Amino acid sequence: AIQWADIIFVMEKSHQRKLSNKFQPRLKNKRVICLDIRDEYEYMQPELVELLKKKVLPLLK
Repeated sequence: AIQWADIIFVMEKSHQRKLSNKFQPRLKNKRVICLDIRDEYEYMQPELVELLKKKVLPLLK
């Protein structure tokens, strides 16, 4: 469920397209941000976590 989100982060443009195709009506007042991070990392891989922190934290301030 995405109704509670104000901002939605996706890693790749393809993720953004899938999100838009599936949830378009519910994205009306949402801010969707593509981080341009290739989806080649394992879940919670330390390098991915650091990259996410680097890209997401400044956008939340």
